[in-house]
Amino acid sequence: MKTIVVAVLGACGWMGRVHSNAYSGLARQFPGLPAEVRIKWLVDADLTAVTKAAKALQVENISDSWEAAIADPEVDLIDICLPDKFHYQAAKAALLAGKHVYCEKPFTDTNEEADELVRLAAEKGVITRVGHSFPINPAHQLARSLIQGGEIGEITMFRATQHVDTHGSPDAPFIWRLDGEQARTGIVGDTGSHVFSFIDYLVGEVDELTAHCPVIFETRPYVAGAVYGQVATGAATETRTVTNPDLGMVICRTKSGAVGTIDFSRIATGKRFMQRYEIYGTKGSITYDYDEITRLNVFKFSDPAGQQGFRAIDVGPEQPDYASFLPLPNFGLGYNEIKTLEVSKVIESIALNRPAWPTFADAKRIVALVEASMASHASRQWERVHN
Repeated sequence: MKTIVVAVLGACGWMGRVHSNAYSGLARQFPGLPAEVRIKWLVDADLTAVTKAAKALQVENISDSWEAAIADPEVDLIDICLPDKFHYQAAKAALLAGKHVYCEKPFTDTNEEADELVRLAAEKGVITRVGHSFPINPAHQLARSLIQGGEIGEITMFRATQHVDTHGSPDAPFIWRLDGEQARTGIVGDTGSHVFSFIDYLVGEVDELTAHCPVIFETRPYVAGAVYGQVATGAATETRTVTNPDLGMVICRTKSGAVGTIDFSRIATGKRFMQRYEIYGTKGSITYDYDEITRLNVFKFSDPAGQQGFRAIDVGPEQPDYASFLPLPNFGLGYNEIKTLEVSKVIESIALNRPAWPTFADAKRIVALVEASMASHASRQWERVHN
């Protein structure tokens, strides 16, 4: 059986840990996977943390610089979990070295960068993937199947939302995600791209939009070592300026003529994690709420008069990707399980040389939505989406 050798860049951050743990459990969780995986490199700026992680995962090579991992001829796959500003640079270097690339979102900061990487990936003939993991949930696979099968007719309207309250408090500390130098697009690329991924996966290409993406809290307390999700700082003596958006509100039109509203933020106090969509068509509709993570609610006009209403569908082992984890419906799948499923799809794509959504070309459309939202906020006008 083929062995795929992996280097994880940014191995000790939240996503790096999630990805590394997923690789380590693939053989047990997916015994039918057509390849084995070996992590050869863990790369992180924190050498103490990466040394400890390498020992736990039995990884032979560590570094605080990703160039050596990319240059290693034995490495097949470069997995990028670095802060946003490094995505384009690391992905380009990996592609130039002829490696397959799996990059966390946001894919790039600009349309131009995305175009370049899509072109380069095509020239090199490698497999690419971006970490828009939420739509990989079997519930959304079912929603896509129903929509593409015409079960709810032509889509006319949709609503989508995702909110967290990590920075709802003005005392929540400054972290790199609030720094426009580290993360140019702020919550638009961080959380908005998740919502945009649902639109791309389920609804279709957006043609134009108008957006408001402001900074609400202009300064934050600075505490050395503060991490994502930390709410209170204690006695901070320094502040930092927030230089990217705290929230986004978007109105858009798709190429097919459907209209939609999208909103997202990191300041929705009390919303620890809220994700929802509603998709309305000429024959019915589908709604989803993350609090019922493997449940769809489906309405159809074709149901008998007097019996029409939303019907809950609990995704279960009839869906192979669900069956990989659980034998009964309505047990739910956690975030780490969905990411593990995503990682398995990356390895499967490489082993079979079969691209699967979202490739770099797919993710370019999501970058275009982020870019258009930022441009619309600046121009105060409707903006065309660069698909």
